[in-house]
Amino acid sequence: MATYAIGDIQGCFDELQQLLQQLNFDQTNDQLWFCGDLVNRGPKSLETLRFVMGLGDAAVTVLGNHDLHLLAKAEGFGKQLKQDTLDEILNAPDCDELMHWLRHQPLLHCDSELGYSMVHAGLPPQWDLATAQSCACELESKLRAKDYHEFIRVMYGNQPDLWSDELEGVERWRFITNVFTRLRFCYPDGRLELKAKGEPGTQKAGSLPWYDVPGRKTENNRIVFGHWSTLGVGERKNTLSLDGGCLWGGQLVAVRLDLDVPQWSTINCGGACRPS
Repeated sequence: MATYAIGDIQGCFDELQQLLQQLNFDQTNDQLWFCGDLVNRGPKSLETLRFVMGLGDAAVTVLGNHDLHLLAKAEGFGKQLKQDTLDEILNAPDCDELMHWLRHQPLLHCDSELGYSMVHAGLPPQWDLATAQSCACELESKLRAKDYHEFIRVMYGNQPDLWSDELEGVERWRFITNVFTRLRFCYPDGRLELKAKGEPGTQKAGSLPWYDVPGRKTENNRIVFGHWSTLGVGERKNTLSLDGGCLWGGQLVAVRLDLDVPQWSTINCGGACRPS
């Protein structure tokens, strides 16, 4: 059985199908890990969402910021962003079924046998993997609860920016959300820097890419992540970054995880998914 992790799709369904054909993906034997942001800004978000849901046990996906944005829009919350391409999903006859499935997906996936964990964005330096798992479970419970829309309504915001075990309620859940779905840079003390979105070197002085912070408690854990198209694809500090910026004319990226040395595969997108 082969296990492939795949970077942000964001509705680039045709490129996903090309990539799976290149991998000779066999749904009965292989498994796909999707690192979040299945939808939005690309042309075929509805097809992508239906396809991944239809894979059943052959796929694992973690939630990304665009996936949460879709959940917010479905509940009547969240801003209408200029480049959103979510209306087809929101108007689909199976929208409720798709939203139910989406909010039951994890924020963190760990496979002790393969020795890899997957998140959409990153992890703060003060969390070890056990803390990350506990925090993920906590937020997943909120998203799966009957009153999940009450949290969706207040999940947006950049504060608090520093973790404490004493955080409670909305502030605690918002911090956890921002870590798993928005993190790129943070400070050595663990404060989040959520405004910077460019490549390393363009951020505020003193902040670092999350994986570069000295003493990061997960530095000995192998972590797969997406979210950061300006970072580029590659291996850094025991992490694998998979967002090749397909949406922007870059690449859709897969990496095979069940080999002694990760094996990379790409599809050149050539601007086909770039929003007009």
